[in-house]
Amino acid sequence: MSADSTPSKETSNPAVDGSELIRFDNVTKRFGSNVVLDKLDFSVASGKHVTLIGPSGSGKTTILRLLMTLVKPDEGTIKVSGEYLSHEERNGKLVPAGEKHIREVRKNIGMVFQQFNLFPNMKVLRNITEAPVTVLGLSKDEADERARGLLEMVGLTEHIDKYPSQLSGGQQQRVAIARALAMRPQVLLLDEVTSALDPELVAGVLDVLRDIARTTDITMLCVTHEMNFARDISDQVLMFDSGRVIESGSPEKIFNDPEKDRTREFLSAVL
Repeated sequence: MSADSTPSKETSNPAVDGSELIRFDNVTKRFGSNVVLDKLDFSVASGKHVTLIGPSGSGKTTILRLLMTLVKPDEGTIKVSGEYLSHEERNGKLVPAGEKHIREVRKNIGMVFQQFNLFPNMKVLRNITEAPVTVLGLSKDEADERARGLLEMVGLTEHIDKYPSQLSGGQQQRVAIARALAMRPQVLLLDEVTSALDPELVAGVLDVLRDIARTTDITMLCVTHEMNFARDISDQVLMFDSGRVIESGSPEKIFNDPEKDRTREFLSAVL
């Protein structure tokens, strides 16, 4: 894929206006007696690329899992595009959301996991078209056209008829990225997407994500230990520790002149 390539109409994402897209209000999440998120407040504006950094166990991945409704908050609320995610309003009261409401709001969210989670019995093309057809109601021809454009974008056109087992880990992860984008999400969640890859495959996947960040309007919320990648793609970096944001700012501020001792300690250990 050329560094100068730009996505076609079929791979573009919804226009953004800089308004608030994600809002966490006073969110607490516990696993047993372990408080993973502690009264967390933060927001992400549409079209922005926000990276979450911090030590393992600080709550970063839990944020992404909450947005995918893989887990639910114990306290507080989450909104996506102005709609409550795990709650809904009924008769003027906020109550736990039903599955129909959750599915509708979650359509705006795509996620790429550490593990690729591709369907092993489906070829690459169908891995990408399955959800747009079954969830969004696209025709097979529309979904195929969208998938082919995305495969060109991630540099895998020649692998369209292969099964996941015939691909390298890096190629599988690029298919997973294309699959997430095929749903035209407003926000793309990236959870340590290179952590399961051999070192020589990491650069190719990160290059694809850099191109997506540069050439689309999609909002990105990223958890990563790849600090150079975070510096390259982020509009804002949030430093997490013990379930709270202890510092936030531009990549230049966080990486070059952090205010908190804990941020400096963490960065000195990973850079």
